[in-house]
Amino acid sequence: MTPTEYWSSIGRNCGKLPEKPFNWSPDAVSYLLSKQEYIGDTVNFKTKRKSFKNKKSVENPKSEWKIFKNTHSAIISEEDFFLVQELRKNRRRQNRTGIVSMFSGKVFCADCGAKMYYSSYNNYKKENANFFCSGYAKDSELCTMHYIREKVIYALVLEDMRRVFDLVTCREKEFAKMKINDSEANRKKELNAKRRQLDKAKKRISEIDNLILKLYEDNASGKITDERYAAMANSLETEQSELKELVPVLEEEVNTEKDKLLSVQKFIERVKRITRPRRLTPELVNEFIEKITVSQAYYVDGKRYQNIEIYYNDVGVIKTTVDDLERNYKKGNLFGVELIQETA
Repeated sequence: MTPTEYWSSIGRNCGKLPEKPFNWSPDAVSYLLSKQEYIGDTVNFKTKRKSFKNKKSVENPKSEWKIFKNTHSAIISEEDFFLVQELRKNRRRQNRTGIVSMFSGKVFCADCGAKMYYSSYNNYKKENANFFCSGYAKDSELCTMHYIREKVIYALVLEDMRRVFDLVTCREKEFAKMKINDSEANRKKELNAKRRQLDKAKKRISEIDNLILKLYEDNASGKITDERYAAMANSLETEQSELKELVPVLEEEVNTEKDKLLSVQKFIERVKRITRPRRLTPELVNEFIEKITVSQAYYVDGKRYQNIEIYYNDVGVIKTTVDDLERNYKKGNLFGVELIQETA
């Protein structure tokens, strides 16, 4: 039942009931999907009132929310919740044929970085559906006109996913060590840089408070005019407001970097639930694939090739095979893995 029908069923007067029972509106479903409370968290300060005279509530930016973790029992997992938030950020639009590709929102041009748009207009045949570079479509000087058929992406992703799942299943411990070691140096470098940026932003916020106070004192003593004070104070307050929005973003990124070690294990656990996919589904693609990059085609001896890279959620590109791990494991050189080239 919808909330209105539920309250009515227990005797509460809710006014006129909708004509269609159990008719959930898109807005209501969207609101429920965004509620972090369902994973066991308490979220405070979502709204505020403009003043004690104006009782109307206004929404606070997310940077001002206060989140208290694990305060009550969750009814969905944190992993599912954030997967849904990611899906909602990359909404898939129907084209004029009414078809939505399971890869929409995940295919990007490797050359200009733009999304690749889905097209199935060519005689409305599924086998002709393709992804083309939106960067070229908007500006022909920005990129080149290149495309890839959807059925080619499907075949590549399914084949690659089977290879990766076999790798994780056969050599779980070696795979985990390899991925952790592979990104450790870059992770430490990025983490230190973000920490320095975070400390600098916090320090500057404190400095601005002192500067505004000094400006106020100079204005009160007549050292600077009211106009000059207002202009300088507004400039400093704008800078401080931008920094305050940046701080929680940096804090989240720092925490995310710390959690990458756990991400590999989460990826392994997800793979073990499936073992080896027989076919691709939208659920499978969204759970495992972060993005797919496609470069411009090139020709060798009259044959067409394109470089494709498949990025997996939590672990990125995986080019190692079971045979690679087997050879290096026997040699005692687990991390000297030779990478294979992905082409289509």
